[in-house]
Amino acid sequence: MTPFIAELVGTMILIIFGAGVVGGVLMKKSKAQDSGWIVITIGWGLAVAMGVYAVGGVSGAHLNPAVTLGMASIGEFPWADVPMYMLAQILGAICGAIIVYFHYLPHWKETEDEAAKLSVFATIPAIRHPLSNLTSEIIGTFILLLGLLAIGANEFTEGLNPLIVGALIVAIGVSLGGTTGYAINPARDLGPRIAHFFLPIPEKGKSDWSYAWIPVVGPLLGGTFGALFYQQVFEGVTSIAFWIVGSIVLAVLLGAQYSLRKESAQDAKQSVTE
Repeated sequence: MTPFIAELVGTMILIIFGAGVVGGVLMKKSKAQDSGWIVITIGWGLAVAMGVYAVGGVSGAHLNPAVTLGMASIGEFPWADVPMYMLAQILGAICGAIIVYFHYLPHWKETEDEAAKLSVFATIPAIRHPLSNLTSEIIGTFILLLGLLAIGANEFTEGLNPLIVGALIVAIGVSLGGTTGYAINPARDLGPRIAHFFLPIPEKGKSDWSYAWIPVVGPLLGGTFGALFYQQVFEGVTSIAFWIVGSIVLAVLLGAQYSLRKESAQDAKQSVTE
């Protein structure tokens, strides 16, 4: 098996389990219907663990363009292989989403909620505010890369690392996932969103492409900064990239704060006028 096929298959497994658990919770007449957010976060954590177990020995099991870019930014992965890994991850995510579609084939017609159908494939924010949503994805993926590198710096019993990584995903989901659904992975959102667009799902509604850039850009920024932060703070390796990416991240955070303050002032002014 080549690294390309490994990343494709590993990401496909990730999406089968991850999107599968969302489908189980949201699809009408599923026996897991309404089992809740905790079930979803545990499902995603185990999804990552199973993907890593499957292909970690072949490709390192990035399964996530943010991980690939983050590792390349600190010299832990060759830049020449970045496009190949990212393409494999997106294709794998599309394949996994198609399999999930077939798994729930009779349930799409039974489920009337268009948002629920899209949520099986892609993320939808709880409160739609682009800069704030971008901030959430940056923070979540920052913690992901920081955690992955910290886990890699410790020694565990052989074969335990994927479960520890899965626990990290559960922790991020439980603590930080409620705002945007925690994509923290461009392939995880973009690939299934593409599948949602072309699959013949009954009365599926739109694929929400106006939001699609956030779970791509946010994780790439957050993951890169997380890796650079680990290198800077934990290893004492200084790089200009850390300050450049950090400045961009800070600008997004401050921009989100300013935008919300401005909206609050406008709402207060309108309330007084009325």
